[in-house]
Amino acid sequence: MAIKTVKSVDLKGKRVIMRVDFNVPMKDGVVQDDTRITAAIPTIKYILDQGVKTLTLMSHLGDPSKDAKKAKEKAEKDGRSFDEAAYIKGRHRMAPVAAYLAKKLGRPVIFAGEDGCYGKKSFIDSQPDGSVIMLENTRFHREETAKEAADRDRLAKELAAYGDVFVNDAFGTAHRDHASTASIAKFAPVSVAGFLMEKEVDYLEPIVTSPRKPLVAIIGGAKVSGKIAVLESLLKNAAALVIGGGMAYTFLKAQGHKVGKSLVEDDRLDMAGNILAAAEKAGVKIVLPVDQVAAETFDAAAGPVPVDGADLPDTLMGLDVGPKTVALYRDVLAGAGTIVWNGPVGVFEFDAFAKGTEEVAKLVAEATERGAITVVGGGDSVAAVNKFNLASKMSHVSTGGGASLELLEGKKLPGIEVCRG
Repeated sequence: MAIKTVKSVDLKGKRVIMRVDFNVPMKDGVVQDDTRITAAIPTIKYILDQGVKTLTLMSHLGDPSKDAKKAKEKAEKDGRSFDEAAYIKGRHRMAPVAAYLAKKLGRPVIFAGEDGCYGKKSFIDSQPDGSVIMLENTRFHREETAKEAADRDRLAKELAAYGDVFVNDAFGTAHRDHASTASIAKFAPVSVAGFLMEKEVDYLEPIVTSPRKPLVAIIGGAKVSGKIAVLESLLKNAAALVIGGGMAYTFLKAQGHKVGKSLVEDDRLDMAGNILAAAEKAGVKIVLPVDQVAAETFDAAAGPVPVDGADLPDTLMGLDVGPKTVALYRDVLAGAGTIVWNGPVGVFEFDAFAKGTEEVAKLVAEATERGAITVVGGGDSVAAVNKFNLASKMSHVSTGGGASLELLEGKKLPGIEVCRG
């Protein structure tokens, strides 16, 4: 069933309550990366152009209680005093985000106050027509993430009272069954998706259900444990799975290769072996590193050591793929109709070990130019295409790490399901 979007409802004169994903990196109260803010602006502008009475935005920013607990423990360990209120105020308040959004929109964004998200109806309703309002961090309330539905419903009912229409455009939190992402739909008269959510679903769901074939998946990153379900799901439609990054060494070890000091999940060797066997049975090609760039230590300053082969000596750890492996990638991606990429194939943050991931980004960009559908998901993959200035060369760069993974696993995401027709 397709999702309903903002274009399916009459917004004129309505109060809109919109969930955005403005969980952006901050430093000293300043936004460091506005990718998620920029991604929400098309929906925000469309809503405002419809002549709404008010548009109230809500988002979380970090995990205040969890972050404060860690910071307090560290301070106590170091013998320093710790002011929890000051810590949270400096890192988790939405006021600086509201001010940043105002500059991006070129119009005022009214911050609803630092006293939380409750009791704001009269304040919102008193604002002039066409006002944009930003609520405080939803995670300042334990009800936002509460396990019990009744607890989430208390906050959800309050938030729903701030709008006649609920718009969810926060794909990055669509996999979370939280008060402001899913429970609110129980109490909102109408629930629809924004354009960002629509775009994410339009690109990601077909990869699981009916991709343009042949489908090639590039799955990398540090550990295989978080990608098992994705790999199993992709086996159903993929012609080839390219497995890189640290997780490749668990697969190589499962095949009997020597992996030296490389990152390996020994408790996942059986799972890796099962995936290799399932792929062979399904006729899905598995591409693992056949040469690599290694080092003696995991360090940006470590000297790169080329290794012509899949086996590593005991003194080295694999940190990137070599040129022969990149050549394999080029061959397998050449005829792809759809490419999904989640996870780098090396430690691209270290310049000496970034070449493999950069080459993958270039190959995927070239495939896009040839007409392939290319989807990049996961925080590290997105960071990589941004680092190499190739994000604009992809069909779609997802804003959701965990959400994109769960969608690729074939799961139903709460924040999306509430927008179904």
